[in-house]
Amino acid sequence: MFASLMASLVVGILTTWVPEFISFCFSRFLLGAFGSGVFLNAFTLGIELVGPSKRMWTGMFIEVFWAIGEAILVLLAYFIRNWQYLQLAISVPSVLYISYWWLIPESPRWLMSNGRTEEAEKIIRHAAKVNKVTLPDKIFESKIEDEKNVPQIKVYQLFTHRVLLARSLIIFFNWCVVSMVYYGLSLNSGYLYGGVHLNFFLSVVVEFIAYAMCFPLLDRIGRKALHSTCMIVGGVACCCTIFTVLYLSEEYQPVTTALSLIGKLGASAAFAIIYIFSSELFPTVVRNGGMGVSSMSARVGSMASPYIADLGQLAGGNFGVALPLIIFGGLSVLAGVASLWLPETLNRKLPETIQDAIDFKNQKPEGHADKQRMGKAKVVGISARKLDFDNPALEGDDVL
Repeated sequence: MFASLMASLVVGILTTWVPEFISFCFSRFLLGAFGSGVFLNAFTLGIELVGPSKRMWTGMFIEVFWAIGEAILVLLAYFIRNWQYLQLAISVPSVLYISYWWLIPESPRWLMSNGRTEEAEKIIRHAAKVNKVTLPDKIFESKIEDEKNVPQIKVYQLFTHRVLLARSLIIFFNWCVVSMVYYGLSLNSGYLYGGVHLNFFLSVVVEFIAYAMCFPLLDRIGRKALHSTCMIVGGVACCCTIFTVLYLSEEYQPVTTALSLIGKLGASAAFAIIYIFSSELFPTVVRNGGMGVSSMSARVGSMASPYIADLGQLAGGNFGVALPLIIFGGLSVLAGVASLWLPETLNRKLPETIQDAIDFKNQKPEGHADKQRMGKAKVVGISARKLDFDNPALEGDDVL
């Protein structure tokens, strides 16, 4: 992750002085690639560093800070109208990333899945000390004798079993659509009633509302139900703009903007949920790779979004205003329905191996009564190969 952080910082600053448009496009391409790597690595690391009781909070707070960044961006863009100064203003603060090398630990899950148990144990013991959790003298029943013989699992193994193949394709499709809708509605804000700065600011506000809505609901009704509902409701709202555009007069066009914002609310909530949802579905051995392919699928959607947003100019007239929203809405409803075939991950252990992921649908959620009974136990679940971060005994006092 540190390499992506540094590359993002350097390319972001150099973009300020590119001499012409082709170089600008290339530098923005690199910036987008490195920036996506930074966010995905940070998200995966955050999810893997905590126990099951904290996964929702960790994932959602990362998204909240994303929205804070957007709010800062629209504020800077309002006062800094020169794009070069604006690019410099949003790139220079990235120098703080350098501190991550000393502040952020490696994921113990990833270290253990790669046979580096001694390094993982050091991180776990440091976390336990900070959190005042007592660990046994020996937290692993057995060490891996030859760490070099640990099999290396590749991301393509997600496609070697029909269950994982179908699940992965649904996840990738949802990432593609939610990214397309999310960015498309942001780009389309300039074509709606009101100014581009105001509309973009309102879209940021609804993001905060979306995340605030997810906090109490995500651990109550589950990832699958909430994600599917957000996609479908947001999609239906976008599709309804055809009626407001064609049958309402100019003075009622703020209704179209309101429906678009409802669509953005649904897309924002779904985007936050799909990060948590998919990270809990991919097994640890290929979680980072699976999230990487998901992000690549999202980039396909985000690349298509400006062209869909510009379809309104080609169509012209009132129908042109609604056309992009109809496309975004229709695809959103389709992705939301498809996500119903995914297994629920609420209160379930993170799959560690490929076989765990295959059998994931048959895994029963941990009982709430058991969690309350065992919540205060300061012990660590132990297996032959790994520390069991998802043991319900850790719910009340997570080591990490």
